[in-house]
Amino acid sequence: MTRYQKGARGERELLNRFFDLGYSVIRSAGSGVNSVSPDILVMKGGGGFAFECKAWDRDSISIEWDKFEALRAWEENSGLPMFMAWRMSNIGWFFIRLDEMHKNEKSYSVTKKTAVRIGRVFENLKLNKGIEPILVQT
Repeated sequence: MTRYQKGARGERELLNRFFDLGYSVIRSAGSGVNSVSPDILVMKGGGGFAFECKAWDRDSISIEWDKFEALRAWEENSGLPMFMAWRMSNIGWFFIRLDEMHKNEKSYSVTKKTAVRIGRVFENLKLNKGIEPILVQT
C-alpha cells in the first residue's frame, strides 16, 4: 500500500466515524498536493472542526512551515478549530491543536509521547455550545 493510499484510507475512516455521529462531513480534494486547505471538515449545529490527517507509524509527525502557516491562516479565517489528526496503528486517533506542536528548524512536529500525554482521542472530542471543542473528561 502506498503512502497516499494509507493516508486516504485514514481520512475516509475518520470522515465516516464523524458521519456516523451525525456530522456533515467534507473531504478536501487534492488536499495532499496543495497547502491551502485541511484534509477534512466536519460540522454540526453551527460548529465544526478542521483536520489535517496523518496515518504514520512513526515516533513523531511533522508538517512543513509553509503548510503549517497556511493551516493556521485557514483556522483564523474560517473560525473552525484546526487539529492534526494522527492515526496510530493499534492505538487509534489522537488530535493535536496547532499551538501544541513544536517549531523545529524546517517544520512543526509533535511526538507520539506528547500526543498520548495530551490524550485528546476521538471519543473525547465533542462540540460544546456548537462551536468550541472541548476535551470531555471520562
